[in-house]
Amino acid sequence: MITQLEMLDYFLPLMQTQGKHYKKKSLIRAKKAKPGLEVVTVTSDGIETKNTAGPGDWLVENQTSAKESYLIKADTFEKKYILLHSLGDGWGCYRPVGEIYAYNISAMDFEKFGAAEIMEFQAPWKESIVVKPGDFLVAPVDKSEIYRVARKEFKETYEEVKV
Repeated sequence: MITQLEMLDYFLPLMQTQGKHYKKKSLIRAKKAKPGLEVVTVTSDGIETKNTAGPGDWLVENQTSAKESYLIKADTFEKKYILLHSLGDGWGCYRPVGEIYAYNISAMDFEKFGAAEIMEFQAPWKESIVVKPGDFLVAPVDKSEIYRVARKEFKETYEEVKV
């Protein structure tokens, strides 16, 4: 499997020269996850990845047509989201803050790694994640990790930051 470091080494320079800055434009629903909860992230084009909650992790649900769910570590969640209001049963409505780098990946990018139609790499949470041509690779501005956002969900969730 392609590692996080290999992905960062290859794609961060591309993100900085050919990618763009984006910010999340949609609100999210979130609540504290119970440790041991397994979350399978499903997008409009199928299963993306899975993750198991650890102590302090947050369960996040994007407000896209797929309503994909995923887990975020507590320290990352606190940097990325601000509570707007409680929704009951532990859920809250949160506004995203911050920006990301994003790069629209093409089939030509797969050649470097010997992949064809799908490329699999190690997600920041150590599980496998898939990326397909047309999807977006995303990194926070601190460049600490890289992950995939499916094309349809990316368009529903992010907007370009005009400089």
